[in-house]
Amino acid sequence: MTNDRPLVGILLMIGFCAVAPLGDSIAKLLGETIPLFELLVVRFAAQVVFLLPIVWWSGTRLALPGYVMRLTVLRTALHITGIGAMFMSLRYLPLADAVAIAFVMPFIMLAFGKFFLGEAIGPRRLAACTVGFIGTLLVVQPNLVTVGAPALLPLVVAFAFSGYMLVTRKISRVADPIALQVVSGIYAVIGFAAVAFINLGFDLPQLRMVQPDLRETLLLIASGFFGTFGHLLMTWSLRFAPSATVAPIQYLEIPFATVIGWLIFRDLPNGLAALGIAITIGAGLYIVFRERAIARDVQTQPLPDAQ
Repeated sequence: MTNDRPLVGILLMIGFCAVAPLGDSIAKLLGETIPLFELLVVRFAAQVVFLLPIVWWSGTRLALPGYVMRLTVLRTALHITGIGAMFMSLRYLPLADAVAIAFVMPFIMLAFGKFFLGEAIGPRRLAACTVGFIGTLLVVQPNLVTVGAPALLPLVVAFAFSGYMLVTRKISRVADPIALQVVSGIYAVIGFAAVAFINLGFDLPQLRMVQPDLRETLLLIASGFFGTFGHLLMTWSLRFAPSATVAPIQYLEIPFATVIGWLIFRDLPNGLAALGIAITIGAGLYIVFRERAIARDVQTQPLPDAQ
């Protein structure tokens, strides 16, 4: 038996695609004045601060089975790596470019879901994923020669978040999503505190903390909120649908990032990029309607004879 509800998982992933670029854009705004280490500390501390009251109010227990706790440590490390690489890449790349280069991730997720979780990957899903990637290329026309070495950072993001989503899918059915995020945040804060303590003897510039002004403080709080809410949506989506189902939906993050990049940084896509946005949205919508049709067929299929 399975509790998969593909349409719910897809809608939650669409929510993530809308929220995640908001947090990234704020990190890009702060990147010139706030050290990367401080951005990460605030991001994960906010995750605990925002979600812990919900855990207390709902009576949810933070205790997780032993193997889940161990996988949560790995999940937290992958989460920190992915967010850190993305925040760093945004210091060198436009928002849409960084997101687009990272979008080799759905291909990685398809392979991970196939070989590690035994999930089925039909030709139509693979075709939609391929079409979405073509649209991604048209949106930002990534060019490693033009971008240079920082273009490799979104590739780190892709591999880190592929592993993150794989582990999330593995444990999301036996762990409450909010409790899982709180525990991950606590692990991250403990790790950051240890790093900061060790740095007292080295005083590395990359690990220093600065005093933000009022504007920066508000932006840091907003970044923590959007980051926490976005990844909570991702966790929920993987609770209801296989990774191979929601992976192509993540292409919708590209048009969202393009619109946000234009509104905040005035990065306006050209005609070819606009065509890419249309292709990407079309591929994502195809997956939505395809999964809805499959779910409807399963519900209407007659049960086998009990004899």
